[in-house]
Amino acid sequence: MKIVFMGTPEFAVPCLRSLAESMHEVAAVFTQPDKPKGRGYKLIPTPVKAAAQEYGIPVYQPASLKKDDDAVETMRILNDIAPELIVVTAYGKILPKEILELPKYGCINIHASLLPKYRGAAPINWVLLNGETETGVTSQQMNEGLDTGDILVKQSAPIGENETYSQLYGRLSTMGAQVLMQTIEAVESGSLKPEKQDDSLSCYSPMITKDMSALDFSKTAREVHNTIRGVTGFTTLGGKRLKIFASEISDKIVPGAKNGEIVDTGSFAVKCGDGRAVIFREVQPEGKKRMKTEDFLRGNKLTKGDILG
Repeated sequence: MKIVFMGTPEFAVPCLRSLAESMHEVAAVFTQPDKPKGRGYKLIPTPVKAAAQEYGIPVYQPASLKKDDDAVETMRILNDIAPELIVVTAYGKILPKEILELPKYGCINIHASLLPKYRGAAPINWVLLNGETETGVTSQQMNEGLDTGDILVKQSAPIGENETYSQLYGRLSTMGAQVLMQTIEAVESGSLKPEKQDDSLSCYSPMITKDMSALDFSKTAREVHNTIRGVTGFTTLGGKRLKIFASEISDKIVPGAKNGEIVDTGSFAVKCGDGRAVIFREVQPEGKKRMKTEDFLRGNKLTKGDILG
């Protein structure tokens, strides 16, 4: 099958690799334009572009798919290729109707949630922020709505109590490639049974904003823990910023302590609004590298009773 792939971040790379190493022809890859990074503002290719170049696949990076010169050129390229299928995985652009209707088998999207739950841009973050215990990957037949197309293949996965965004991202990325190949196999065999989404069960996962990472210790230990898992938390210690990448919830109730108070200097436990403590497991002090808490504690003396934030 002749396929065009559209994707941008690391999440989409396993899908592209699975296609490139299969019997199918990946005729072209579309990805977001390169962006400047670092002190020198050097243009860095997207992860999908870097992977496509390894396989010698032509790469296109239109700035827009709307009705301008880029959109006209994109349609010319796609019409010349005449793909039988377009696969979309975290591309970051809305496909217009003209593209959705161009391939013989339409456009298939690989989405990192169990649709219709967590439609939108940040499903992995939001399942963790909301303390979900299960998520997964869904392939859907794309339409003009936002993640509203018919469900094709769905695969679920449990979420670990202390699992972080980066860990879940990696697992679902690999699962996405599996779901994609199952979907394409079913397309070829004619065995797909598309399922309409029940809109009454849907919920939305909007873009993440920086302010969401600020830890509020007046909230429950579970809420603080889920913030750390979902978006990486931050607070201040001794007037300096401290990022927290991993945590767990203490079983102990901490009577009398204030919210945000360090209640155990041996484990870096901090009291939260419900009387329980959250224990930091991986941190990054301002101006330093990310490290395990035990390594942080070797070089930093905590004082019981100090207040974070």
